[in-house]
Amino acid sequence: MDAPILSQADIDFLLHDWLKVEELTKREKFADHSRETFDAMLEVSRSIAETHFRPHYRKSDTHEPTFDGHTVSIIDEVAPALESFADTGLLAAAFGEEHGGINLPFVVHRACFAWLQAANISTAAYPMLTMGNANLILAHGTPEQIATYVEPELEGRFFGTMCLSEPHAGSSLADVKTRAVPDSAGAYRLSGQKMWISGGEHELSENIVHLVLARAEGSPAGVKGLSLFIVPKYLVGADGSLGEHNDVTLSGLNHKMGYRGTTNTLLNFGEGTHTPGGKAGAVGYLVGEVNRGLQYMFHMMNEARVGVGAGAAALGMTGYLQSLDYARVRPQGRPVGAKDPEAPQVMLTEHADVRRMLLAQKAYAEGAMALCLYAAKLVDEADTAGGADAANAALLLDVLTPIVKSWPSQYGPIANDLAIQVLGGSGYTRDYDVEQFYRDNRLNPIHEGTHGIQAQDLIGRKVIMSGGSGLALLADTIGDAIAAAGEEFADFAASLQARLDRLVEVTANVWSTADPETALANATPYLEAAGHIVVAWIWLDTARAAAESGSSLAPGKKAAAEYFFTYELPRVDAMLDLVDGRSKFLVDLDPAVL
Repeated sequence: MDAPILSQADIDFLLHDWLKVEELTKREKFADHSRETFDAMLEVSRSIAETHFRPHYRKSDTHEPTFDGHTVSIIDEVAPALESFADTGLLAAAFGEEHGGINLPFVVHRACFAWLQAANISTAAYPMLTMGNANLILAHGTPEQIATYVEPELEGRFFGTMCLSEPHAGSSLADVKTRAVPDSAGAYRLSGQKMWISGGEHELSENIVHLVLARAEGSPAGVKGLSLFIVPKYLVGADGSLGEHNDVTLSGLNHKMGYRGTTNTLLNFGEGTHTPGGKAGAVGYLVGEVNRGLQYMFHMMNEARVGVGAGAAALGMTGYLQSLDYARVRPQGRPVGAKDPEAPQVMLTEHADVRRMLLAQKAYAEGAMALCLYAAKLVDEADTAGGADAANAALLLDVLTPIVKSWPSQYGPIANDLAIQVLGGSGYTRDYDVEQFYRDNRLNPIHEGTHGIQAQDLIGRKVIMSGGSGLALLADTIGDAIAAAGEEFADFAASLQARLDRLVEVTANVWSTADPETALANATPYLEAAGHIVVAWIWLDTARAAAESGSSLAPGKKAAAEYFFTYELPRVDAMLDLVDGRSKFLVDLDPAVL
């Protein structure tokens, strides 16, 4: 089906009519840009998505990477697609000119990259990880590390990974066992295993730069004893030339239900397959200070969380567009009450329940994309606004990050599930992409921290940090949108205000008993309630902006907002009642009954 990958009109509306990104060009960092440069970069991204990424989307799924014990083989189309992305400058675009970039605002770059994610999420994973890897080293590495690793990454010659999980530990980073011992050359020698490492081995780039969490010799147990190390696949000489193969070896590929074109690996560090300099252990270079590794890694993880949320939204949007195209041209059935069996069939869109499924997809996917772009603009605000405005942007982003990652990752796959159902029997076949969209998107709830981990982060840290100032700022920000809603959206505004007040009340009640075990046991419904309130705010504000701008999208935006406020927002009440009840059922439950 030749449906559009994304709605260019919707992306333009979000950036220009709602977020008003052109105002960023008044700031020194972005002064060389204009709406014209932003639109040109978006057009290049759309072209690359259509020409180089989407054509091998199905093939990368049916011909996933293989490992013969020596080399990983990937379909031929992936490398030139990635090369085309790097050659346009998009890989480095959001970085400074001193690193080969053009200081493109993060929010515009995030919108550009959404085209690639919607077109082919598994191929897009390689540069997404690389950009996050480069950003971390820029923030916390030495000038030498930046020159050695970041510059080649932004040229597309090196790719990057993040190596946290281990086979025995999973998300429990306190149990990381990978060890790092200082060597006589000022580096470290690492030994251990890392599991679920996306992009951990391939032949797509000259080198792979692993960022590895490990425990330096003599460090304490738990997360406070973790340090961060740069461990390249090939050692790099002072002149930038590639040297010996580091002692990093691929033990095997993991085969997941989606993202099949992205190699997912089990890596062994220091097993002795290679011994650089004749010594045991993978050579690693400390980033920053000892025992601050997890703090540094969060720099990449938080960026990746916004990227995962945006990818989930992009897959939801492209699935919606495919199912909408199908429903508009597929005749099936007759209107309710039609008596003549010979009467012409109507299109699927004429059936109320199909309209429900389409509007739900629109509400989930477009709402999620708007949320992710809003968060991306907060990155730019925190970077360039200065003073209290920058501090508030950083605080609001901190509070929203668990929702930005988790809500799209939960409702993006639900949107894809509905797309499959709209297509009926055809949706369950490989003749259409919607089943692959679902399988790919179903991985996002576990990427960069599970739904439950994000929930515990939100209720256990983000809404109570600094005396609850983050939650207060979020409430004030939503309150500003409610105040600006106007008469046309007054009912939506009142409905949202009631749920927002209840969220603030329940948060205070939950922590009034100082019982973290019970609070965390009910964290997931809290996250889902907060997420729905946040997305309702997004829909209220985008519907208002569409109406005020006279956008041709305004009727559709209002319909999606009405769907969300009618069918989705009321679910918040039951969730918050559950959380407010502070049930100890799950705390006290005997695991033996499971």
